[in-house]
Amino acid sequence: QVQLVESGGGLVQPGGSLRLSCVASGFTVDRYAIGWFRQAPGKEREAVSCISSVDGSTHYADSVKGRFTVSRDNSKNTVYLQMNSLKPEDTAVYYCTADVAYYYCSDYSGPTFGDYWGEGTQVTVSS
Repeated sequence: QVQLVESGGGLVQPGGSLRLSCVASGFTVDRYAIGWFRQAPGKEREAVSCISSVDGSTHYADSVKGRFTVSRDNSKNTVYLQMNSLKPEDTAVYYCTADVAYYYCSDYSGPTFGDYWGEGTQVTVSS
């Protein structure tokens, strides 16, 4: 069965770093595009990052560009989101998702992207 499990969230001070992990089972992470999303209370779901299955190209929302890095470790069947220089506005529940219809990350920020989702991991950036 397809399953995604996020981990690595927690409480961190502004300017700190966290590395989120998304461990996949039931498929290999190099088969489909994998996206990272976040949602804060009262706010719309926001596409954060995506890594393609074809060439490993990465994409980032403007709000996190230069601070976040998405990567893939095929041997561990895991996708990571390295988050540096964290800001209070980064506080949210972070989810990873796989979409079986996409190899590239085109339209990863669209409302229909994502077939399989994990339970999410809470990231709180506060002093």
